[in-house]
Amino acid sequence: MGEYDELVNPAKLGPALAEAMSDDAWRDFSAHLIAGGKSNLTFEISSAAGELILRRPPSGKLLPSAHDMGRESRVQRALAPTDVPVPQIVLVDESGDLLGVPCYVMHRVDGIVVRDAFPDGYLDGDHGMEQVAGALVDTQATLHLIDPASVGLDDFGKAEGFMERQVRRWSEQWERSKTHDVAAMDELGRRLSGGAPAAQRVSVIHGDYRLDNCMLDSSDPSRIAAVLDWELSALGDPLADLALTLFYWAEPGEVSPTVTPLITQTPGFPGRDFVKQRYAERTGLDLSNLAYYEAFAAFKFAGIVQGVSRRSQEGKMAGQDFGNLDAMVEMIAKAGVAKLDLI
Repeated sequence: MGEYDELVNPAKLGPALAEAMSDDAWRDFSAHLIAGGKSNLTFEISSAAGELILRRPPSGKLLPSAHDMGRESRVQRALAPTDVPVPQIVLVDESGDLLGVPCYVMHRVDGIVVRDAFPDGYLDGDHGMEQVAGALVDTQATLHLIDPASVGLDDFGKAEGFMERQVRRWSEQWERSKTHDVAAMDELGRRLSGGAPAAQRVSVIHGDYRLDNCMLDSSDPSRIAAVLDWELSALGDPLADLALTLFYWAEPGEVSPTVTPLITQTPGFPGRDFVKQRYAERTGLDLSNLAYYEAFAAFKFAGIVQGVSRRSQEGKMAGQDFGNLDAMVEMIAKAGVAKLDLI
């Protein structure tokens, strides 16, 4: 019996993969948990026929609207014909018949996921880091400029009032996940409510766009091989997506959340001003109200961190332990309040 059999259920998943791939070799596979995922669980499924990637929710009781496998797989299928690179989906089970929870399986993309350091020899000094940064920004801009209706995603969510609903949603998620009161989170939620700028356009947004949620081409740092982890994707205001990317884009000397990679702090890596300028040039969007969105990004991520902390403490992360993250939640929330003070 494999270590993760309770989570991947080979007795059911194996035959389903064999049918989907038209290859009986998939009836017998091994599963390896890919480290780094702090929300949905990602497994590499290996057989004599090759490798696939399985995505499924964590174990235990789930928060409402979280861990939506059907949503993840739908957006990737819709974007497959576009210039936004996504893995090819091969199997979707929204009913939960296979694992007891919804899940999907996709092809494994050949590329590298960078979290703490670039592979030796991968980059050509500062020029290589600028290529990576440019590829990240350009791919996000390409996503935001896609007409949702052109890829069948015009009903992917209600775009009107997006930011107001997001503030309410993450306020509710915070209330469900918190283990104690945090005054800065209460202040953030209160000040964000009703203060959203008018959206300049409606876009498909990723919801968690950062370097380690993308896969770089193995030999070309100027190319994104795939955008991964679409759990928080939606129709909405693209500046909310950009702001969260900027939140993750730590600069040298900053104290930043330890649950996210800090590779953008590497000397020579372009800073946030590079991101803003390049994004504005590629999209034509006005970034003058960005501070509101950056404050919301802090609010949202503090809620995400609290959820990770609670699931980890309750043993629902397939053995991954992220420890007590209370101090981090408070630090992030205070940073969000400071952004609002700039408006």
